[in-house]
Amino acid sequence: MESNTGILFCRSDVGMSVKASPENVVNTQMATVIGNSEYYISTIEHLLSAVYSYGIDNLRITVDSSEVPVMDGSSASFCMLLDEAGKRVLDENRSFLIIKREVEVRDGDKYAKVTPSSKPTYDFTIDFDHPVIGTEKYKFEYSKQSFIEEISRARTFGFLKDVQYLRSRGLALGGSLENAVVLDDNKILNPEGLRYKDEFVRHKILDAIGDLSLLGAMVIGDYKSFAGSHSLNHKLTKEILKDPKNYEIKTIAKEKSFESQKAFA
Repeated sequence: MESNTGILFCRSDVGMSVKASPENVVNTQMATVIGNSEYYISTIEHLLSAVYSYGIDNLRITVDSSEVPVMDGSSASFCMLLDEAGKRVLDENRSFLIIKREVEVRDGDKYAKVTPSSKPTYDFTIDFDHPVIGTEKYKFEYSKQSFIEEISRARTFGFLKDVQYLRSRGLALGGSLENAVVLDDNKILNPEGLRYKDEFVRHKILDAIGDLSLLGAMVIGDYKSFAGSHSLNHKLTKEILKDPKNYEIKTIAKEKSFESQKAFA
């Protein structure tokens, strides 16, 4: 694959190709969906989270339907596949998107924002009116190895009543305890329980990494959110790119040392 192509999704069943970028996002209701006026590819965020965390910025991803396989609802399977495949270093220099000033988007008391920082972190808080979840906070200091150990295995989650409603409309037919943490009104239904005691908020960080990867470069800055969502993350990427004063694209020669490159080693 040629340098500077970016992350390209291809649907072999309909001959569609679309770049993973904010302008190609067509839906953020329950997942991040990219596409055009005819076709789309859904649930790209879990795969992109792994791809980004492995420092991969040129990749062609081919699927044969309208959704990326959900695997176990986390990024862990994609990490294993990337480990098996390996990476090839291209001739071009690497680009970083340096956050230069605070950018924030809000929806009532919910928000997502980025601020300048030399060591990227993801700081997330969720607050659910549910006895198992409640308020969870997690601050993740970014590196590839930390992503693998602290974030990659966190699964997507949902509520039984929502799953039942979606299935009544012919949606989420593949959803099960094998690919999500499912809760009823009082408890977790998965017999194995949680992988992390705060798996819910960690998955929100996983989603945010995948969503912000659509900026098209390794992001150097801090991300913080309260009750964030795919929608807010998408609005944030658009808000960042709206004003060139918000960021700087810096190209680093691959033979030179750069502190932030260590995060993707």
